[in-house]
Amino acid sequence: MRWRPAGLRLVALVAPSSDGGFDGVWKTAVDSGWFSNHPPQGPVCYFSCFGVFFSCCAWTCRLVIRVLIYIMLCSWDSAVILWHDSYVFDSNCWIFFYSQSIASTEEMAAETFLFTSESVNEGHPDKLCDQVSDAVLDACLAQDPDSKVACETCTKTNMVMVFGEITTKATVDYEKIVRDTCRNIGFISDDVGLDADHCKVLVNIEQQSPDIAQGVHGHFTKRPEEIGAGDQGIMFGYATDETPELMPLTHMLATKLGARLTEVRKNGTCAWLRPDGKTQVTIEYLNEDGAMVPVRVHTVLISTQHDETVTNDEIAADLKEHVIKPVIPAKYLDENTIFHLNPSGRFVIGGPHGDAGLTGRKIIIDTYGGWGAHGGGAFSGKDPTKVDRSGAYIARQAAKSIIASGLARRCIVQISYAIGVPEPLSVFVDSYGTGKIPDREILKLVKENFDFRPGMISINLDLKKGGNRFIKTAAYGHFGRDDADFTWEVVKPLKFDKASA
Repeated sequence: MRWRPAGLRLVALVAPSSDGGFDGVWKTAVDSGWFSNHPPQGPVCYFSCFGVFFSCCAWTCRLVIRVLIYIMLCSWDSAVILWHDSYVFDSNCWIFFYSQSIASTEEMAAETFLFTSESVNEGHPDKLCDQVSDAVLDACLAQDPDSKVACETCTKTNMVMVFGEITTKATVDYEKIVRDTCRNIGFISDDVGLDADHCKVLVNIEQQSPDIAQGVHGHFTKRPEEIGAGDQGIMFGYATDETPELMPLTHMLATKLGARLTEVRKNGTCAWLRPDGKTQVTIEYLNEDGAMVPVRVHTVLISTQHDETVTNDEIAADLKEHVIKPVIPAKYLDENTIFHLNPSGRFVIGGPHGDAGLTGRKIIIDTYGGWGAHGGGAFSGKDPTKVDRSGAYIARQAAKSIIASGLARRCIVQISYAIGVPEPLSVFVDSYGTGKIPDREILKLVKENFDFRPGMISINLDLKKGGNRFIKTAAYGHFGRDDADFTWEVVKPLKFDKASA
């Protein structure tokens, strides 16, 4: 790692005092044309080294300066040295230091990039299915914390089907759960995409495979520390310091826009809204030595279901005033921000009437909006022995704790499992070059502070509690939420030697 301050370039102007001191050195720099191509981006400071070379001959001074310049060039990969070499250095030598951004204004524009994240509302057919699956999980865990649940849901016009493998002592009314969930979302008539009270509900639930049961929990005979992973797989946790939630800003804004759409629909602020909808946010970022720095919002896209009566102009005006304005900080918006508000022109037919839905098809929306990585496993409808869910939760807690503890500005944590094996096969940490200490030392801290065995994850994160705990995760993201039930968002302090770092 470089020891120089992140994002700074050192410019040293060296000239004898006979050149007119600071004014003369500055004039030399300006006349050279260097500042024309590299306009100042930061503060200017300088100092005089009177008497530094008093006892040295001019040629010795020149040699010393050459050595110092060589050291700076080797140590500071962005150092620029402007040296007026037409004189022999005398005893009163001025040195001028100027700190500025690594890139010029033109170069800075080239260094930025655009990144986009999307989200969908709770009325999107895929999210409807996620919520039904997690509502079933909640109902099972509420009565039997040791329930083994793998619940899938699919939906299309006038139909919702629940299917999967569930082993539980709980008595569950699956049809009631389906209808209640659809009704709470707002699907109360065919006009909005589904009628919760009159749609067809199909149920096809079987017991968990005995082969899986004996390998994972020994038919409920294994101690928590002995419980194996419910399947093989890879899981990722990600965190970044660009938001207070330690989440990507693109993802947070897209998610909050969707949540705000639902809020103004349900409280009557925008009565023309219907349950289905999608949001998308593009942000211009600066890569600051591996850390992501949001510069501005480039594009906002909202496509929302609406009734027959509202006009496109009314939709655009209401979305800007009641959705975008309360969610996106003004500092990120400018005259060049692009708004696409219901760009298709008409979105009356929505929900399961418009598109089929299926559990587990919005896994990027559930996590980090395309940042970091994803192992491919969905979360909803799965009990804690399914490491697709519990492994991703503990990986997020580890990544968030790394950032919150000041160990890095951005990081990703990967873990992997084999079915029936308690211990993870591997744990990996990458700080994208932002670490205050080497990644291997961060990894050591992670292994010392987190227990990645599935049975212990369930205990430490209290993942066997049902009620309405998991249905809350099924819309608007599993991470970056300020809710006591989101136990994986609780930071675990990681102590390290800051002085040595």
